[in-house]
Order: sequence, then structure tokens, then C-alpha cells
Amino acid sequence: MNKPVRRQQGFIFFALAAIVLVVACVAVWFLMAIVPNVPSIDAVTDYKPKIPLRIYTADKQLIGEFGEEHRDFVPIAQIPPMMKKAVLAIEDARFYEHKGIDWMGAARAVKSNVTGGFGSGGASTITMQVARNFFLSKEKVLSRKLNEIVLAYKIEDALTKDQILELYMNQIYLGQRSYGFASAARSYFGKKLDQLTIAETAMLAGLPQNPARHNPAVNPKRAKVRQEQVLRRLRDLGDIDEAQYAQAVAEPLRVHSKPQEFGTHAQYVAELARQVVFAQYAEASYTRGIKVITTIDSKAQEAAYDSVRRNVLAYDSRHGYRGPEMRIVLPEDKEEREEAIVEALQKRPSSDGLEPAVVIAASSKSVKVENIDGDVITITGAGLKFAASGLSEKAKEAQRIAPGAVVRISKLGGKDKDAWGITQVPLVAAAFVALDADTGAYQALVGGFDYNLQKFNHVTQAWRQPGSAIKPFVYSAALDKGYNPGTLILDQELVMPGENAGADWSPQNDDGVFDGPITMRYSLAHSKNVPTVRLLRALEVPYTHDFLGKFGFDLARHPKNLTLALGTGAVTPLQMAGAYAVFANGGYSVKPYLITRIEDGDGTVLVENKPPAPRQDSARVLDARNAFVTDSMLRDVTRYGTGAAATKRLGRTDIAGKTGTTSDAIDGWFAGYGANVVAVAWMGYDEPRSLGGREFGATLALPIWMDYMQVALAKKPQVEREQPEGVLRENDDWIYAEFAEMPQYRTIDIDPATLAQPEQPYLTDDVEGEEHPRADGVPTAPPPASPVFVPAQ
Repeated sequence: MNKPVRRQQGFIFFALAAIVLVVACVAVWFLMAIVPNVPSIDAVTDYKPKIPLRIYTADKQLIGEFGEEHRDFVPIAQIPPMMKKAVLAIEDARFYEHKGIDWMGAARAVKSNVTGGFGSGGASTITMQVARNFFLSKEKVLSRKLNEIVLAYKIEDALTKDQILELYMNQIYLGQRSYGFASAARSYFGKKLDQLTIAETAMLAGLPQNPARHNPAVNPKRAKVRQEQVLRRLRDLGDIDEAQYAQAVAEPLRVHSKPQEFGTHAQYVAELARQVVFAQYAEASYTRGIKVITTIDSKAQEAAYDSVRRNVLAYDSRHGYRGPEMRIVLPEDKEEREEAIVEALQKRPSSDGLEPAVVIAASSKSVKVENIDGDVITITGAGLKFAASGLSEKAKEAQRIAPGAVVRISKLGGKDKDAWGITQVPLVAAAFVALDADTGAYQALVGGFDYNLQKFNHVTQAWRQPGSAIKPFVYSAALDKGYNPGTLILDQELVMPGENAGADWSPQNDDGVFDGPITMRYSLAHSKNVPTVRLLRALEVPYTHDFLGKFGFDLARHPKNLTLALGTGAVTPLQMAGAYAVFANGGYSVKPYLITRIEDGDGTVLVENKPPAPRQDSARVLDARNAFVTDSMLRDVTRYGTGAAATKRLGRTDIAGKTGTTSDAIDGWFAGYGANVVAVAWMGYDEPRSLGGREFGATLALPIWMDYMQVALAKKPQVEREQPEGVLRENDDWIYAEFAEMPQYRTIDIDPATLAQPEQPYLTDDVEGEEHPRADGVPTAPPPASPVFVPAQ
């Protein structure tokens, strides 16, 4: 193009620009003078940002955020200078010089609009963007632009430049449901504004132009191009030097590609708290900046989460590989193949280290997979061990691993920490809850394996059969009736005509062994079914059924027949924790509570729940003697009974609890306590089915409980019970004083005349020749070859 033509085009451009500017000025005067429907600017002069609901642990760790707009309001004085410089450099370099409209920028925009059509170039200042964000649509029409100009002038008259910039930097949408730069810093980088590098700062500053196009979590290549534009502007304006520019361009960015993550895994806790707040404040809950402080301890919560995950995965591993989650057809065309892989993997959410991937090549010795980021990972050796059945030539079709199969992969850890292995997402469900036994305050709650995969909270919502975990309450009822831990019960086949819907009912022990006359203490420690049914029959069902009400159980969910002894009713893990707390704290009911304080956005306390004073007489539901003696029996469960692994693992003498396994191993439980912590673990399938013929509460739930307690009790001193008044020693065990002279409570279903002065049967834990302390500190002799009661000679 020759010079005369370029001069002619330049003349035309400046002429048009001058005309446009004159028209704009006239339009501004006209609108401000005679148009009354320009919006009021009260929304910016009296700015009330929408701050989401946030949930915190007791030690101030953020565990949940709820609201359409994720925003952290930061005063302009606290926004780092580099963040302000970066935004101004790319969005409005003359912000502190113009009066709301940058006419020089407008002239440049005219040229763009002339050559590319209206809307192809803009001249919006930060003030104009504030006007648009608060009052107008983003429709690119002249009328909106004129309104924008008028509002910009009004805003400039009402606010200082710093106030306008503060509004902009806290209100602007930046993708990922983040409003304002502070929120975006958390969403994209997991950092506070003052922790950002220059490279990260520039990346965020490039977002306002087009948050979708320049989103680094979705479009990293485009985001990188935009970031470098910001860095060049900073360098050209002298805000950074050449060395800083080069370093920032070269810096690798670690962007969160997933929804905002929190340091503590407590989604079920956060959702419970959200429900409480929403019930009181409705939709305003999500905009008022409400802050909720829970009773949860972040370290305890993380221990509970890790324990549930680890032991559910261990159970799942024991029961073998099920096969790929789905299969897709892999197109020959490279781009089509990539699209198919991404589409398939987007339907399979990640689960904390269990990443979905598509198999692109497979053999018995090597599997290549591609993840959602397009990385190709080769899995060999130990990484194939779990899924070996799917790589065999004889693999069933459902298990076969072949190209197009969607599988899960995870890091192996240990020596091979950087290597990957094939795994799977467990189908089994689990739950765990821990309370302060004195106050009822939640310490930890895990409602399932993964909240993102299943929102159902098994701690509060799952009604399941407790199995043998209900037995301590039957034995507690027996104590108040006059029986004692040394009472002998016949462990022998029992046939009861008509008890099974008119047919005979013959309860069985889990191990299929009958031990003859055994004590109540031994029966509970080894979770004997038949003696417990005999005990319930002696107590009578109505009395025992009502007795359960002392512990907070829903009596309507428990049968009024002899199967009550075997836990055929229904409870939630939370109910079980509250019930066992009564034994743990000496006989007092507690009301579990989660929230200690609710504040509004200004810090005003809206609700405050102070922990109740422990062990008040008004809260007593169980005689202190009953709690003491039952506790002594529950300690034996964890020393040499079905829960013997607990004391051995934790190395404490104040551990007490009870395993629970329902018929056909459909549910596995462990409920117990140590020091002032009461906790319950549960495992089972949502659609009830057997967990396996060799699975019990001791293999399913007890490991979860022990892993947690090892952390929760690490710094807590051991607690030994003081002997209450009114209990005596008889035959090396406890008995209520008023029943000491009543021989009718010494046996159940045994003719006393057939017995000489009885000895206490020995308690076994499969260790020959070793003495074991009883719950009261009195050592027992080594177990005989058989635990059958032998009368004294």
C-alpha cells in the first residue's frame, strides 16, 4: 500500500473518530440532562458484596463454602501493589488520569470498530466496567454503551479512584464461580493474594477480558498467551524489569483443575452445618457472609477420613477386581480419539487419588492409559497385580482390560511412590463418627467413602441392624435386674417352638461352638448369641425393650421379641455413638451437637452454643454402678474378646467397646471408647448384601476405629474408673450390694443344685500361658485348653 493511500485512510480514521467523540459528548450531555431512567448508583455507593456461607473447624480450618458467588472481600489497602499494577496495565493503564472515560482509548477503539464492525473493539475503562457489572447487560449495542458512559461519570463523581478500583477487584467475575481476585487466587492456585508470584498475578489479571476463554483450568494454552500479554505490558510500563519478565514467562503454573479443594476432608460435616443455617436464614445464608464454627477438630477429622478411605480400599482389595467401569470405542482419527477420551472421563469424577483413565493398549505385562489431561501413562509390574485377572487370556468379558476400557489408576506409594497401578472405586459404604463423651460435641464425622460420589450421610441417615453391638445394652439391663458379670448362663443348643412365625427358632453362635455354663462377662466378651438370648428371655422382652430407651434408641425400630438380643432392630451410627457415650461418661445422656458459633459478615454473633456442663444430675439416665460394671465387661471385650486387637494395638487399659456383625455379615460394626472419646465405625452395602463369609465387625469396622483412636488418644491420659458406692466383690467379680444375698440371680437356665461352688471361667485370647488382667485389674489365670466351665473339686 502506497503512502498517499495510507495518509488518506489515516485522515478518514481521525475524521470518523472526531465525529464519534463529538456525538458521544453530545449523547452524554443529553442523557445526563434529560434521561431520568439512568439507574441510581446506590449499589456502588452503598456496596454490599455477596459473601458466601463458610464453614470452619474448631481450629479455624475452612471446610466448606456455599453460594453462587465465591467472593472474599479485600479492602484496596490490603490488595498487593503488583496485583493492582497488573490489572491496570492490561485493563486501564490511564485509570488514575482520566475521569471515567479514556477518550484516547476510545479513539483507538473507533479504528477497530470501523475495520471490524461495531463491537469488535472496546474502550471500556475500569469505571465503565464497574457500571456494566453492577447495572447493565453485556449486550454490544450503542444504547447500552451510552448508559455505561453516563453511569461512569456518576460513579467518578461519587467515589474516589481507590474506591472504584476496590469495587472492581472484588466484584469482577473471573471464572470457576469466583468473583474478585482474592477468591480467584484461592480457586486457581489455593493461595492468598499476597502469596502469588508475578506469573500467577499476571494470569489472574488476564481473566477479566474473557474468563471462559482465558480460564487456566480449562484452556491453559489460551491462558498462557493472555498471561504473557499482561507480562509484556508490565514490562513495557516499567512495573517489572526484563529479568522478572523472563522468570515469570518461564515459571510453570500449578493450577487447580478441579473444584475448590479444602485442607481438611469434611464435606459431610460442611453439608450438615449448611442445612442448619439454611433452615434458619433461607437463601440469605448464601449472601450474608455467614461464618459457622463447628466442634470438629481438623486433625481428628483428617484421621477419620484417612482411616475410612484406607480400610474401605483394603476391604475392596481383599474381594478382587470387578473390571472396567465402562468401555468406549476409540476412533482412528487422533482428534476424534482425544474428544472421545475427554468426553468419557468427564463423566467419571475423580475420587481423591483414584483417577479415571482410558486404556489405549493392554497386554499381560503392560497397560497404557491416557488421563483427562492427555498424559499417557504406562503401568507395569506391581501396578498390574490387583487387576491381573482382567489381563489374563481367560478373563471374563466383564473383567477384561482392553483398549477403550475406562479404569481407575492411583499412585502405588511406598518404594514405588511415583509409579501408577490399576485400582477401582469401592462399592461398599462406610461411616465413622466420634464424639466427646462428656459433652456430645462432634470431633469427627465421615458419612461415606467419597462425598463427591455419594451425598448420602450414613452417620445420620443410614438405619442399619446393629447386630451384636446391641448386646451391651441387654447386659446392662440384666445388671439392674439383679444379675451380675459372674452370673452363669447355659451356652447350649436352644430350641424355642413357635418363636419363628409359628415355627421353631434355634439361635446359633457365630462360631458354631457351645461352651456349656459360662459367665455373663465371658458371654459378652466373646459375643455369644445363645446365652444372650437366654438372658433376654430371663429378663423378659418388654422390660429390656423399654430399657433401651434410656440410651436414646428409637424404640419403634426395635422388635419386641427375642431377636432383640441379636440386634435385629435399626440404628444409625450417630445413635450408637450417643448410646455408648452413656457407658463412657458414667451414666449420663448427651445430645450430639456440631455448631459452636454462627456469625454474620460483620462478625456479629448470631448463635452461640456453649458446651453443656458435663455429668449433671438432670442428665443421668443410668445408675453409676451399672455404667461402672458394664464398662468393666466392655474392657474385657477389647482385651481378650472379639475386639482384642484394640488393646493390643493401642496399648491402653481404658479401651472398651463391642464388635457387631449381623446375620450373613451384612453389616459390620465397632462401637467403643477410650478416655473421653466415643466413636463408632460401620461398613456395609447400601443395597444390603453379604460382606463375605470371612468378614466380621472385627475385620471390617474395628480397623477403622483403631486407626482413628491411635491419633485421637495419642495425647490423652488414660482414664481409670473409681469404684462407686454400692458395688461389692463376689467370686472375683462385681455385684450390686443389694443383690449379694440373692442366689436366684447366680444362674440362668442352670440348676444350681448341679453345681458346686463355681469358679470363674477363664477368658481366652488364643495366647497360651499368658496371664491377662481383668477389667478390675485382677489378673486371670492362663486359659485352659477348653473354655468350658469346670466346677470346683
